[in-house]
Amino acid sequence: MKLVLDTNVIMELLHWRDPRSTQLMNAIEAGSVSCFTDAGCLAELQRVLAYPQFGRDEGAQYALLTQYREIVIEVPAGPVSLTLPRCRDADDQKFMEVAARGGADLLVTRDRELLKLARSRRHPAPFAIVTPEQAIAKLATTKEPVA
Repeated sequence: MKLVLDTNVIMELLHWRDPRSTQLMNAIEAGSVSCFTDAGCLAELQRVLAYPQFGRDEGAQYALLTQYREIVIEVPAGPVSLTLPRCRDADDQKFMEVAARGGADLLVTRDRELLKLARSRRHPAPFAIVTPEQAIAKLATTKEPVA
């Protein structure tokens, strides 16, 4: 299964190590899923890691970014050939585009605006937009080979 993780989910997995997402992290580390990103998403993560409220010095920021780079596949920038729903927050559109370019099955997020797009009937996304818990449930019921 192919996933795109938005920044809040990456922070949940790698910074906070939220127990609710342990199974998702286990699947990623086991290679049961493939995760995709691009330069724009990596730049956002790097920017977020520098926020003072996270208390990470430059070395700790670099370590988390390196850890993330080791578990993702970077897709090249470029046009998206599919029609995608438009996010209210333009900063979130990049996750939709990476999911489309990477052929993702799931865009995993906690962002309310992105999750609203999951219910769009007028412009449905070509992939599911789900919470980490929903992704874990889908992984538990999917018997497909490693992506």
